[in-house]
Amino acid sequence: MPDAAPYTEFATTSNFSFLHGASHPEELAATAHVLGLAGFGLADRNTVAGVVRAHTAIRDIKDASAAAPRYHPGTRLIFNDGTPDILAYPATRAGWGHLCRLLTLGNRRAEKGDCHLALDDLLAWSAGLELIVMPPALDPPTLAAALPPYLQRLHEARPGSVRLAGHLQYDGNDRNRLACLDALAGDTRTPLIAVNDVLYHTSARRPLQDIVTCIRTHTTLETAGLQLRAHAERHLKPPAEMARLFRLYPAAIRETRRLSDALTFSLDELRYEYPEETIAGFASAQEALIHFAYAGAQTRYPEGVPEKIRLALAHEIALIGQLDYAPYFLTVFDIVRFARGKEILCQGRGSAANSTVCYCLGITEVDPDKSDLLFERFISADRREPPDIDVDFEHARREEVIQYIYNRYGRERAGLAATVISYRARSAIRETGKVFGFSEDTLDALSGSIWGYGAEGIGEINTQSAGIERSAPAVAATLAFAREIQGFPRHLSQHVGGFVMTRGRLDELVPIQNAAMANRTVIEWDKDDLDSLGILKVDVLALGMLTCLKKNLDLLRTHYGRDLSIATLPSEDPAVYRMLWRADSLGLFQVESRAQMSMLPRLKPREFYDLVIQVAIVRPGPIQGDMVHPYLRRRQGIEKVSYPSKELEAVLGKTLGVPLFQEQAMKIAIVAAGFTPSEADKLRRAMATFRKVGTISTFEKKMVDGMVANGYTAEFAERCFRQIEGFGEYGFPESHAASFALLVYASAWMKCHYPDVFAAGLLNAQPLGFYAPAQIVRDAREHGVDIRPIDI
Repeated sequence: MPDAAPYTEFATTSNFSFLHGASHPEELAATAHVLGLAGFGLADRNTVAGVVRAHTAIRDIKDASAAAPRYHPGTRLIFNDGTPDILAYPATRAGWGHLCRLLTLGNRRAEKGDCHLALDDLLAWSAGLELIVMPPALDPPTLAAALPPYLQRLHEARPGSVRLAGHLQYDGNDRNRLACLDALAGDTRTPLIAVNDVLYHTSARRPLQDIVTCIRTHTTLETAGLQLRAHAERHLKPPAEMARLFRLYPAAIRETRRLSDALTFSLDELRYEYPEETIAGFASAQEALIHFAYAGAQTRYPEGVPEKIRLALAHEIALIGQLDYAPYFLTVFDIVRFARGKEILCQGRGSAANSTVCYCLGITEVDPDKSDLLFERFISADRREPPDIDVDFEHARREEVIQYIYNRYGRERAGLAATVISYRARSAIRETGKVFGFSEDTLDALSGSIWGYGAEGIGEINTQSAGIERSAPAVAATLAFAREIQGFPRHLSQHVGGFVMTRGRLDELVPIQNAAMANRTVIEWDKDDLDSLGILKVDVLALGMLTCLKKNLDLLRTHYGRDLSIATLPSEDPAVYRMLWRADSLGLFQVESRAQMSMLPRLKPREFYDLVIQVAIVRPGPIQGDMVHPYLRRRQGIEKVSYPSKELEAVLGKTLGVPLFQEQAMKIAIVAAGFTPSEADKLRRAMATFRKVGTISTFEKKMVDGMVANGYTAEFAERCFRQIEGFGEYGFPESHAASFALLVYASAWMKCHYPDVFAAGLLNAQPLGFYAPAQIVRDAREHGVDIRPIDI
């Protein structure tokens, strides 16, 4: 067989088979490319949880102008009725929908993390699927007797779409086994297809494969015995090597090409379609959005909509229409409208608070007429990524909102996003240490010596302080394998509140499974997977402080006869700020930490915008970017406030010439370096910790050159870039800080004027930290505040 014979590996298992595979999907994709494979398919055990990762990796290879292997998403079906494993690959978009329905069926009839399937289930949902039967590890005569009934039933359901896998066991009986399978294939008119039943991308991962096997089976290396593989051959192999191994059966190699050609489906075909219920009788979603946004503007500004707001609304609505995001905004609006109708406190936060449309719809509470917002921080035409709106609801009543969503759209059209729970430093040490037979007290000592969660924490672990000799072979091996397994997925959990709702069936877009919590269902993809495919989610989050404030307002009405809301609390109360100057912030939202308490007397907030700064300044970004001390020196009059230009004074005036927010970093690039708003957002993302777009050096040159061209010195431009680079993604958006500052002020007002009510609200809300309601009451009495007998 010629070396260039095309070969596609279809039996590939990743670590998303959860302790069965020993490689990330991205590693398998990269290795398939390096080895020159014509293609590969990812088929994890009863799941498609990892298919988007491999898809994204292949897309990145293509973006680098490299010839990428073809990629086929599928699954390895594991049955409960004795049926052999079957690889199922969708040939078309309809086939993908059937595969998702099949997996959903098995997931929903089982507990979380399990999938119960029978052959009849596959036969009912096999349309559009190409199937590969994986022979079990039996002797040839037993195989010849056991497989034909299954092959016959599959052929009846999917004639011409069934294949029989041939792979080597490396047990000395492969010649007889392959001869048996080839004869069986001929007798049943089932094409033989070559596979290597891959468990890892390179043979160097075989020892790690043994480790994850022991973790899965709760055994040690000494006792695992035949549960471990006898060889290291279950890795991706180049086409020439596979051709050599199947030199007596060249048609089995050629069959991989024929199957690859038959699979035309790509995950790029998945298109998110918004629910239509929220259009509410209007001709289009855009028309409905315009109506509700302008009606909301009249409600927000009863004395007349300011010109600034009219211009912002027109700009935002035009961009939303251009990107076809109106249904998404209407979906969030519908959820918030339900909550407000049930008197459930809620408030949008994050970058969505940059949106005038969101404010007019009642989704956010930051008044854009009093703030300097940047809509492109929320939505960018060039970025072409879906917006992300986070809405906080009362913790005690969020479940009402969640069940409303399920009831409105149905379980087949709504589900929570997944969160991939991965091994961190301590869990990696503990699980790996068990494999080497360490006792619980030794594992406690080892894991307790780790600081932080990164791999460097394992590398820097001081075993001697735990009384353990690091050079001991078992200890050294434990630490080495723990570093390797760190970041491997352990299982899927539910996102804290990210909901996906669709116009058609969600279970034909992605499989749905049961959550550990009652009445919750979860899809198999997480936030990053959804972003990669352009699928929108709505974050329905819980915030205990909203529960506390709701109870405060109710108690205030009942015991003091004051009917107030967060929006109507007396603003800019000097007594509230004097309380904050004393760092009397125990129990308050966001400002009760030691770092915040230390900052309050130094910053001395006097108005609401000072609270916005207070929330944002005690963050790793401003601290790493050396912004905290310059700001404090200027605020205290120790250092003169100066601006290099009028343009930057307009950007940095509110923060005394020191950039503290992401929006300011972007505006500096716009007004001083000539960036477009979309380019400025790319700059922010390029400097982010977890996602890099382009290279930082490219943006640095563009920014420095642009500022120099506009009359700034090179030294100032470079210092400015370093400062922005310092906080990257660790800096707060101003809009997010403003949303949180509203709750800071509301909780502070309650504590200042009604400490008994505030303490009662804390006690009856979700525990929010190290709060002490009784201490709050004692402090109030010491300051001469009368405490009325409310149930505390």
